[in-house]
Amino acid sequence: MVSRRRRVASGAMRIVVFGATGYTGRLVAERLVAQGARPVLAGRDDARLSELASSLGGLETAHADAMRQNSVFDLVGSRDVLVSTVGPFVKWGLPAARAAIAAAAAESGLSASDLAAIFERGAYSRNCWVQGGEGDWLIEHVATLPEYRGHGLMQALIDHALAAGRAAGFERASISFLIGNAAAERCYAKAGFAFAEEKRDPAFEAITGAPGFRRFARAM
Repeated sequence: MVSRRRRVASGAMRIVVFGATGYTGRLVAERLVAQGARPVLAGRDDARLSELASSLGGLETAHADAMRQNSVFDLVGSRDVLVSTVGPFVKWGLPAARAAIAAAAAESGLSASDLAAIFERGAYSRNCWVQGGEGDWLIEHVATLPEYRGHGLMQALIDHALAAGRAAGFERASISFLIGNAAAERCYAKAGFAFAEEKRDPAFEAITGAPGFRRFARAM
């Protein structure tokens, strides 16, 4: 096992899979290796990282924890691709997103004040994020192309996502969508989901046209 703990500023591009030992992270890492890539596996459990790295041919690993933002910043170089599989993303994805933005800003020559302004412009969405419970299987972005709508594919996609969650040991699922998306709400209700919570924010509505986010949940 090779452990990398400092951000790389130059050299060849790397693909860094953050949250690699989780269910989704493992699938992503396995698929990348199957396609000939050599991703860096990152997460907070060094023993499980080492085991996974060995099973995939001796991949490089890096220690990082979503609760310690600096450790995530240290993962990413200006030429790297960061794939965050830590979930739920609305709760734990911010450090990864900020790290990727910071690396791109450094490469572009943006100043610290420029970077702060970028983060401030995105702050409008914080007040209406809906996160779900700690143990929820979070389903996001279920969609089909317009020409395939009305053929039952959405329900099949949701069923597939629920089956994956059950296989991973989850007992409850959450799904979120913009308030006012009536088609999504009908689809999720048909799949057995029911209202759990919603958050609204005038600033978010002024920018996006939607009052906020609504979350539905169901037992697995």
